[in-house]
Formats: sequence, structure tokens, C-alpha cells
Amino acid sequence: MQSTSRAIVVGGGLAGLVATRHLAGAGLEVTLLERAETVGGRVRTVERNGFRFDRGFQVLFTDYPAVKRELDLDDLDLRRFSPGATIARPNHRSTLSDPLREPSALGATLFNPDVSLSDKLRVARLQWTLRRTDLEEIFRGSDESIDSYLRDRGFSDRFLENFVEPFYGGITLDRSLSTSKRVFEYTFRTLATGSIAVPAEGMGAIPAQLADRVRDEGATIQTGDEVESVSTVDDSSVTVRASNGEHEADAVVVATDPPTARDLTGVDAIPTDGRGCVTQYYTLPERVELETGKRLLLNAGDDGPNQIVPHSEVAPEYAPDDRILLSGTYLGEPDADDEELADRSRSALESWYPQRSLDGFEHVHTERVPFAQFDQPPGIHDDLPGTRDPDGPVYLAGDYTHWSSIQGAMESGQEAAKAVLEDLSR
Repeated sequence: MQSTSRAIVVGGGLAGLVATRHLAGAGLEVTLLERAETVGGRVRTVERNGFRFDRGFQVLFTDYPAVKRELDLDDLDLRRFSPGATIARPNHRSTLSDPLREPSALGATLFNPDVSLSDKLRVARLQWTLRRTDLEEIFRGSDESIDSYLRDRGFSDRFLENFVEPFYGGITLDRSLSTSKRVFEYTFRTLATGSIAVPAEGMGAIPAQLADRVRDEGATIQTGDEVESVSTVDDSSVTVRASNGEHEADAVVVATDPPTARDLTGVDAIPTDGRGCVTQYYTLPERVELETGKRLLLNAGDDGPNQIVPHSEVAPEYAPDDRILLSGTYLGEPDADDEELADRSRSALESWYPQRSLDGFEHVHTERVPFAQFDQPPGIHDDLPGTRDPDGPVYLAGDYTHWSSIQGAMESGQEAAKAVLEDLSR
């Protein structure tokens, strides 16, 4: 491989940024082309009037291997959620935590009326088992739905309905628990050994840090430059046509969203069936005490958002000093308009906190994300495309080559860079 080899990376999400950093770090001349005005892909933060709004409810799993490898977590100034969650329904709230990591919540968890002692013991047993499971082995072997997996292990309907459906509804955007059990095992394992957190400056700080590292390695980032086509000239050259001109390269990494990646590469195995959500942000006067203990509020009822997130309680930097910031996430693409969804969220909160006055409740922002992650039914990971599937010196990087997550995106970026470097060195 010559030091003058040139690579183009198409797409400035997490996968594209990680691929660019590793390619540039190996001595290639690399240009990243991003159609938006900023990098980040689905991981973005909007700042307005002293508030920070992430693009949908997103958190960082601190124990993801790729996260620990690719990011400086100390520099991100993380704000961590407390373990577990608060289960909420009309006139009722209860705490379910991990007593090993939060001894102060032992009593509330032990006497939680929404989860039986048998299910609590099953949770402890499953944690013990998965802590000893190699993460690399989880996506190998047989597969089934989360629902089937947990029922086979004796978990009750009550536990699934009160906790797992809303909690994993937030992670997989699939409250029916029809998603692959591999996603459950991987996330449950990393939750047992790490935490979920957000950077003090919002989730957009993650791609911002990666972009700084890309520039430090000498690569170029061009935003506002949409790629229109990727054409293989021969086995050692590719032409990339973009809105701001043409580029010739020895290798191209396509790291866009799945539908765009399929259009650019012609790889039919790229999944394009997606799951969406609507996340709304609400504000209240800071005097309103919701006492969440920095935990998610899971909706165990039938109406309202899947979960309410106490953003400013976890990360005070998300809101001005005199306000608190919450979000409510609705799964799928509800027909209701923004005002109706906000009314549902307020009604849910009023039913969970009947003794609190929610005067001053205000809807301040909505993020509609029609393709938040690709659909992951059992077995899908066995048929996902590989990094080298496109013709010629064109490579794929995106969570859709692994599994839908920040871990999958970052891991794919590193693997794409490794494949490029191996092939150019031959």
C-alpha cells in the first residue's frame, strides 16, 4: 500500500467518522463527504433557547466495546442515569433498580409490587449468566424473539408487561418484543456491567469528538456535499460523483443510511425496513419535583408515550436553571399531531403524579424520526451484508452490517477501514 492511496468516505455518521479516522491514521489521503451541513447522521443535538434536544431519545451504553475504544469518555463529561427504571401507571409509581450497583434502592426494589420475587431472582440469574458470556458469541448460534426467549426462562406476563415491554420498547422501538433475542442479550449484558449516559453537551458531542479526531489525523470533511453515484472504473479505481464535483479514489467506503447505501451500491441485502418514533420535549418550572431518581419513567399503562425521560435531572446542562426538561417517546409513526401527542403526555404525567401541579407544562420541540433503526426480527443478523459485498473497491460501513446500535455503527466503521487497508496492501 502506498502512502498516497486515496479514499473517499460517503456519509458522516458514526460509522463514516470512525472509518475515516482509521484510514487517515494509517496514512491514506481521505475525504469524507456528508450531505448535511453537520456530521453525526442520526446522532445529533439541537440547541435552542438554553435547551438541548437530541434527535430522538438516545443514550450511550458506556460498556459497549467500540465506545470504550473509539471515544474519550472523560472528555465527553458524561451524565449517568441511575440503574433500572420507575414503573408508572395511573396513581402508581414503583422503583426497580440493581441493588448491587445502587444499594440505596435495595428496599424499593425488593418490595416493588409490580415485579414478583420469582422474577427478580430470574433477573439476577440472567445477569449472572450473561456477565459470563462472551459478547462476540451472542450473535452466533440460534435465534428467537425476545418474548419467546424470556418466556422460555420462566419470566411472567406481569414482568414482561410492566417492565420489559416499555423498557425494551425504548431500546428496540418494538414493544411487542418481536425483535431478535440477540439484541436483548447484548444490551442486557452491557447494562449489567456498565451504565447508560449522555454527554453534558448532548449526544451531538459524540460525533463532534470523532470529527475532531478525524481532522487531527489529517483527513478532510466536506459537509453540504451530497453523493449522487459511486461507479467502479476498474478493480482499482472508483469515481464518486457528488453535488460539488467528481472524485477519483482507490477505495470508497459507503457509510450512509440503509436506503441510500442500497441505491449507491446495488447491494440488495442492505435492510431497508425500518422502525421509527416521535420524541417530544416538554418543559416545566424547576419547582416541580418529579422525584425520578434519575431513572426513566416507563409507561406500564395503555395510553401516552412509551417512556418519559427526565433529561435535566440527569444532565442539568440540557435546560436553563429555572426550567426542567422532559421528553416523551411514541413508537412508530402516530397519526396524531404534535399538540395531541403533547396533551397525551401531560395527561399521563398528571395520572402518575396526581398530587403534583403541572402548571407551566409546555411542549417545546418535536423530533419525528421515520427511520430510527432497521427492523431486527429473529435471524436477520445472519443475512446482513458484509463489508466487501459491493463490486470493486467499494466497502460498506453502517450498523446494518452488524446490528442497529451505536456499537454496531462504530464497529462497522473500524471493520470497513481494516478491509480497505488489507486490500490496498496486496
